[in-house]
Amino acid sequence: MSDNHPYLNFDEYIRQGEPSQKEKALNWETAIGLQAVDGLRVSDYLRETAQKHIEGEISSDEVKRRIKEYYQTKTKREPDDYECQEADSVSSNIQEILATNTLDFSVRGYMALHRKIFDGVFKHAGQLRKCDISKKEWALEWDTVDYLFWQDLHRALEYDIAKEREFSYKGISQDDLIKHIARFTSDLWQIHAFGEGNTRTTAVFIIQYLRSLGFEVTNDMFAKHSWYFRNALVRANYKSAVKGIDYSPIYLERFFRNLLLGEQWDLRNRYLHIHHTEEWRIQPNLADPTSTGQVQDKYKTSTGQVQDKFHTDNQNIIDLIKVVGEEEMSVKIMMNGIGLKGRDNFLNLYLNQAITEGYIRMLYPDKPHHPRQKYLLTVKGLSLYKEITR
Repeated sequence: MSDNHPYLNFDEYIRQGEPSQKEKALNWETAIGLQAVDGLRVSDYLRETAQKHIEGEISSDEVKRRIKEYYQTKTKREPDDYECQEADSVSSNIQEILATNTLDFSVRGYMALHRKIFDGVFKHAGQLRKCDISKKEWALEWDTVDYLFWQDLHRALEYDIAKEREFSYKGISQDDLIKHIARFTSDLWQIHAFGEGNTRTTAVFIIQYLRSLGFEVTNDMFAKHSWYFRNALVRANYKSAVKGIDYSPIYLERFFRNLLLGEQWDLRNRYLHIHHTEEWRIQPNLADPTSTGQVQDKYKTSTGQVQDKFHTDNQNIIDLIKVVGEEEMSVKIMMNGIGLKGRDNFLNLYLNQAITEGYIRMLYPDKPHHPRQKYLLTVKGLSLYKEITR
């Protein structure tokens, strides 16, 4: 199918659409793009239906109903209908998940996410696998990554998620932040907790987790580079003494550097093959034609100005970040720190904007009206705090 198909992407909505259309289009583009990790493509009907959803003509529930009815009433079956049906259903489920800002950061939440993604697709949706698996990988010349034994799955998930929950991002450099996030993502994926759908589940879980940390990840990275993302996970978890190949997390780190720091590493899969040709030996940073692998902590704005990735021109947000620092504060204490008495003005001009731009988060995000609700800086907020107070 041509990449020029009118329903293949939703760039027009992303560039010029209303805020709600842009958000829906980004979610659909990511959901559809993630199907590539398992070699799946959605149907033209799904794209047409998604466009109606973006336009506000139908709801998410109506999208699901139409997709189900489309395959149930189809009189002529095509050879790829089964795979298209999976891709269509999963894409619909993922876009609905991405439209929410809730995250259950636990083993139970991870399993529930798999169930939501593959609801109506796999009978074993949300269940840990009960056998050992292996998968031949193109990037490894059809060798396989060693996945965890099935008896150890729940314990490993508990360990990795608990360790991440306890990790403190305070004072961490951007380089170490990227390495840490890449490592957590890699370790979670290597467990391969489910019989199918592990990469898609990991991707959605990480997107939601990064959002909870204050990062903006509603761009096209997972949509357009999902196959690279999977191969980067493969390379991060593959080692062969016989072939002289060690674990290579650098490719995954560069994916996250593009995603979170706005860098421009050339994310093409040929760099990830264990026996790449000389032409694909060095992966360049396209922002620097003479790139030698040096990292960059800057990016260019639309006006050409060079700024730090975590920079904001909103002085109210900067003032609030200085007040909160590394503490957890109530609205009243933050207002006293800013020197404001009007609660509405504080919420509208300071706190809500800081939350919207990902610098501050709630201590109890699932209970906005919690009687002991407090606010603290996100990882993004802490990074900026470190810059403006050094």
